[in-house]
Amino acid sequence: MRIVAVPFEHLDARTAYAVWRLRQDVFVIEQDCPYPDLDGRDLEPGTRHVLVQEDDGLLGYARVLDDGDVWRIGRVVLARAARGRGLGDAVMTGALQVCGGRDVVLDAQAPLAGWYATLGFTVAGPEFLDDGIPHLPMRRRAVDTP
Repeated sequence: MRIVAVPFEHLDARTAYAVWRLRQDVFVIEQDCPYPDLDGRDLEPGTRHVLVQEDDGLLGYARVLDDGDVWRIGRVVLARAARGRGLGDAVMTGALQVCGGRDVVLDAQAPLAGWYATLGFTVAGPEFLDDGIPHLPMRRRAVDTP
């Protein structure tokens, strides 16, 4: 298993396709949430794409955005075949390694808030709906970030 965090320019065409396919398969098809996944933020210079890969392909992914005073982690996703193997922790560990010196924020799907709490995140606001799915804003303080 390999975990890498790279800017968009370092994604080859096959890997970029695998990322977009995985995000579409899970967020749009499996969770039935048609939304504009290709929002332009993948291309930003400060964005890092965290990939968890094995020889047979992409297992997991997260996107780390440079939002100025905070880092924002989003699009955290595992391939269906990779679930139940503890790889969510690997994805988030890879993402957090990119996030030095500032607080880290994310919008957790509400049922996953407890898991994010094990990674040092705390609820930072009221629950809200995003594409019909309950989410909670969460924050991890910079002093807790590697």
